[in-house]
Amino acid sequence: MPDVLLSDTIAMELGAQEPWPQPIKLYQPYEVEQILLPDNANCLAVQAYLKMCGLEFQIEPRSNAEYMSPSGRVPFIQCGAFLVSEFDPIVSFISSKGSSLSGELGATDKADMRAYISLVNNVLVNAEQYVCWVDQATLISVTKPRHGSVYPWPLNHLLNWQKQNQITKKLNVLGWYNKSLDEVFGEVKNCCTALAERLEGKTYFFGDDSPNELDALAFGHIFTILTTPLPNNSLANIVKSYPTLVNLCKRIEARYFQRTEDD
Repeated sequence: MPDVLLSDTIAMELGAQEPWPQPIKLYQPYEVEQILLPDNANCLAVQAYLKMCGLEFQIEPRSNAEYMSPSGRVPFIQCGAFLVSEFDPIVSFISSKGSSLSGELGATDKADMRAYISLVNNVLVNAEQYVCWVDQATLISVTKPRHGSVYPWPLNHLLNWQKQNQITKKLNVLGWYNKSLDEVFGEVKNCCTALAERLEGKTYFFGDDSPNELDALAFGHIFTILTTPLPNNSLANIVKSYPTLVNLCKRIEARYFQRTEDD
């Protein structure tokens, strides 16, 4: 483990010495036919973060994006010679290059921000994985057809089984696999309540001027939950019951994702 941490630190330091190669390439699964709710949320969160940092990037959809990723998870970015995957490592890498959305925060606010980011990762991410890979209605009608859509038979069935096994083992270790659907929805409601209370009366989670990585992460997950059709729409209905969170998504979408006539 120390050797891994040391190599990661060296990679970050070497990356910081290199100039920004523009544009950054962001690799993710195909949106229309393949990507699932959890991956779509993570990809959108990274897109929002890059836009908030004012960095140019190109989305590179690949059917095998998760197998190309250094961690086996999407999205990942190619920045010169560096491949960096997942939201937190991407944020750390970009910060090491001098682009940070939370550099002005004090120590207490930074600690609070990290706590809320952990809350999103520990609740919304696990709930999304549960709904996609444990809830049978979603698994049969949405997850398996979409996840296997880009592969020929019988490879699609094999990869679906492999992914389901991987996710359910992870959820079991984390204590989520044996939860009921209602318990999962209860966890989501508690998470949304905490986020809404933090956001109350402010434009963004830590003020009115500009968003930071928590805003990008929350946007990615909340917006995706709101806009992803599922057999059971309870997850979206929970989020809709928090107008402050819905309005946050609307503000970020309008500010950073609004298309122009030239797009």
